Parts: sequence; structure tokens; C-alpha cells
Amino acid sequence: MRQSSVIARRLAAASVGLVVAAGAAACGPKDNDAKGAGGDSTPHKGGTLSVLNSDPQEDFDPARLYTSGGGNVPSLVFRTLTTRNREDGAAGTKVVPDLATDTGRPSQNATVWTYTLKKGLKYEDGTPITSADIKYGIERSFAPELSGGAPYLRDWLVGAADYQGPYKDKKGLAAIGTPDERTIVFHLNKPEGEFPYLATQTQFTPVPKAKDTGTKYEEHPISSGPYKVVENQNDGERLVLERNTNWSEDDQRKAYPDKIDVRSGLDSSVINQRLSASQGTDAAAVTTDTNLGPAELAKVTGDKELASRVGTGHFGYTNYIAFNPTVKPFDNVKVRQAISYAIDRSSVVNAAGGSALADPATTFLPNQKSFGYTPYDLFPAGRTGDAAKAEELLKEAGHPNGLTVTLTHSNSKDFETSPEIATAIQDALKKAGITVKLQGLEDNDYKDKIHSVKTEPGFFLAHWGADWPSGGPFLAPIFDGRQIVKDGANFNTGLLNDTSVNTEIDAINKLTDLDAAAERWGALDKKIGEQALTVPLFHPVYKRLYGKDVKNIVISDWTGVLDVSQVAVK
Repeated sequence: MRQSSVIARRLAAASVGLVVAAGAAACGPKDNDAKGAGGDSTPHKGGTLSVLNSDPQEDFDPARLYTSGGGNVPSLVFRTLTTRNREDGAAGTKVVPDLATDTGRPSQNATVWTYTLKKGLKYEDGTPITSADIKYGIERSFAPELSGGAPYLRDWLVGAADYQGPYKDKKGLAAIGTPDERTIVFHLNKPEGEFPYLATQTQFTPVPKAKDTGTKYEEHPISSGPYKVVENQNDGERLVLERNTNWSEDDQRKAYPDKIDVRSGLDSSVINQRLSASQGTDAAAVTTDTNLGPAELAKVTGDKELASRVGTGHFGYTNYIAFNPTVKPFDNVKVRQAISYAIDRSSVVNAAGGSALADPATTFLPNQKSFGYTPYDLFPAGRTGDAAKAEELLKEAGHPNGLTVTLTHSNSKDFETSPEIATAIQDALKKAGITVKLQGLEDNDYKDKIHSVKTEPGFFLAHWGADWPSGGPFLAPIFDGRQIVKDGANFNTGLLNDTSVNTEIDAINKLTDLDAAAERWGALDKKIGEQALTVPLFHPVYKRLYGKDVKNIVISDWTGVLDVSQVAVK
């Protein structure tokens, strides 16, 4: 369950490709009318929705996209076996059927998953969607020239580790069976109770083999959703979508607008200015990747009309301090505990933009039920830190006169791993006799350093976002010792290889009762937390403007952002 921090941050930012894209417990928008601003709040069909974004929707091919829950803009074109429930707040963390009649039928201890397609499914050209098309869509995602999607299938499917895709290996994957046109069966290497979550990824999109144009497929992918691509400029810088008249209507996508015009490459300040002014076509505009910053939020909060057009969302995401216990003095658990006690989360939250944009965290798992959130605070520091307790532990660790350490962070202005957060930590630890030297690196150098076992520092800032709302893709990549990568990108920051932890991860993965699994993930989070390998700092809160004519605002805890499949502009 590896996921690069680039992907994690992209998910958390909820770029166009994302549902998603970000965590604390939420019930959808808290400071706005959940159905939208304006007079008549009843949604109607018609009109054009504009999407104003910073990042282009590159690689608009279901094989190459890395999404959660099927993506935001992508899920308008690509349907998958399952998808996310399109409801506000916690209800939106549920996985529901999409092309399939149910979320999957497990057998043989969750190593075999069977799906049946709904009747009458069609592509944009009116031809039927078959199980063979879904199998082929998955197989082409293994082609090296179409890489970029989630890596799970290569790990999970029997015999898939070295598969190179249908262009080189026309035999296909024997692990995927299609006994008839509406049935598809997956054979896994090991039990995976969360397979229904994985089936929301765009790699499960049907692709008709006869229409596959390889690397050019992204220019005009064949739609199975409510909209089809009629224009794709500069690799996703501008995407124009229009109604797919052969869409087999589903119960998740409302598809109110007649047309969706996605324009990217815009400066974030320009996006917020345009949404704020809400003039002309911008009155019917939204963004799927641009948050309000602290200064912008202060301005918006003071304007009642603007404040009514702010959507508030949460996504499973944690910003934290990471320790490498192979580097002194962090090999001493008491030193790690001392730092845990010394942290001033109030100042960290302020550095992240204030309490409106960040919730303090004492657990590694986001505080949402679907993740298995179990409240705990193993090293209670209060709001401003417990310097006295930290000093006591330092003495026990053999540092009665304090110590000097180096904190590595990114110079990127992301309010997550950036200088503002590092400085807040530096100031808090100084009160406990810990002198912190700051090592700021350019973003690429920072990522290269912290994700290499050979160069990982002892004390650094990190963050993680989940591929779906469960404890599995949150805890396993960071704490499963079998996922330590010695010659590549490693995300097990504490280099933890605890047999009891690994065994519990395997045991939870066997569960197909996701509520029972969530409870176990929460207990495991607390058990790992006792080793003080991380210091959870905060979960981000996302606040985004939308145009004055946009209605039917739905923001789930799966995505943390406005769901474009639900909005109306008329």
C-alpha cells in the first residue's frame, strides 16, 4: 500500500483528478447552506459549470490516473465497479455499487471477489459495456507507457507482479476471470477485505479494446459516465465535457449541468479573486484544487455574502513529526517522548493558518469513524506543551542539560512541512531545553532525502493522506515492516518492523466487515503510538469558495471537497 507523498499531497489538495484529492470529523459544510447560496436553492438541469484550477488534469486516461473514490472530474467520464457514496460528511465515506450490482461478493477467505454488472450499461457510442472491457481496462494499466495509477493491483492480484500489460503480453491476467459478459472474478494473493474500496479506482473503468489508442487514448477516452470529452487542450489544461446521451443513469451522479468547462494553470490568488467576485461565467464556477489561505479567509469571514459561499471539508490526512530511531539521539524512546510532550500544538495550528484551517491531532489516524479513530493522547502536552515533563524525560535519557537536534523541513510554502511549522516547533522545544537547528530544503531535495532509507534524517516533518477512508491505507504504508523499501521510495519513516504489528495488519485485512476492521485499526493506531515514532500535529481543514449561482453543495469526508457530480448551476 505504498503511495508517494506527492500523490498523498495531491489527493489531500483534491486536485481535479481527485474526488479528491482533505482530516477531522465532519458532517459536511458547517458554515454555509449545504444546498447552495442564492434565492431558489432547488437544483435544475442545464447551464455550464466552470471549474477553475491551478493544476491541469494531466494524463486523462483511467489507467494513468491516481484517484480516490473514482476522482472528481474523472468520475464524470469514468464509471467503475464501485464508487464513493455522494453524500455530505460521514455518510460519504461509504463505498457503494457503481457499474456493479453490489460492492462485491468475497469467498475463499476474501481472496476471491466476484462482481456482476448491471444490465443495459452502455458507452457514449451506444455499444454495451462488458466484463471483458473492465478486465482489459485493468490490464492496460500495467503497461509501462500507461503507468501512474494506484499500485495495489500489481501487489494483490495473483501472478501480476511482473505483468507488462496487453500490448506486450496478449494472454492477459489469469487472475481476472470473465465467465460471461456480466461477471468478473478477481483472484488475490492474500485476503483483502477492503477490495471494494480499491474497486473505486479509475483502473476499474471499462475500456473497449477496439477503441484503445494507447498513449493517445487520453485525448478522447470512451465515456461510461454522464459526460464525454469533446475537447482536451495541452494535456488537460483545458477540458470540455458535454452530456453523454447514452449514459446509463446511476443513483450517484446527478449530472445537472449540460456542459462542464475545466480551465487550469491559473494562479491560486486569481482563482479566489474570480470566485469571490462571481462575475459573468464565474458566478457558475467552482474549484477542485484551490483552498482559501489565512489572509483570504479572514477577508471572507468578514463578508456575510462571501462566507455563505464557503464549503468546509475534511479529508483523511495527518501532518506529523517523524523520527528515525536509527539516528541518535532519537534511538532513545525517552527523547522521542520528551519532544512529544514539549510540542505546542496551539502554535503549530496557528502556523498552519489557524483553527479554521487546522485541527490539532494527538492520534496518527484522522479523527473520523471510517478510519477507526480511537481517541488517545499518550503524551498529553495540553494546548501549549508540557516543558517540565519534557525536561524530566530528557534527564532520564541522559541529557540533564538539554540537547541540540536538527529538524529537516521543506521550503515549500505549503503550511504543512514548511518553515512556518518548523519554526513553531523550534520555539516550543526551546522551552524544554531542546535547541532545534532548522534544515530547510527545496521541495524535491526534501522528498528525496526523507524517502530514502540511506539518507533519512533523524527528525523531520512529514504528512500522509489515505487512498480511501480506512485505517488500512493509512497505517500499513507507514508502519508495516514489510513495506520498508531499501532501494527506492520508502514511507515507513520510523523503519518499524514489529512482528506483532505486521501480524495484526494481516489479520485486519482478512475482515470483510469494514466496521469491525475500523475498530481494529483504531486499536492498532494506539498500540503503535506507544512507541513514539511520530508526533501527530494537525489535520487540515479545507475551505473553498464557489460561485453565487452554484447550488447543491455536497462535501463528503471521503473527499473533503465539493463534489462536481452533484452541483447545479441553474
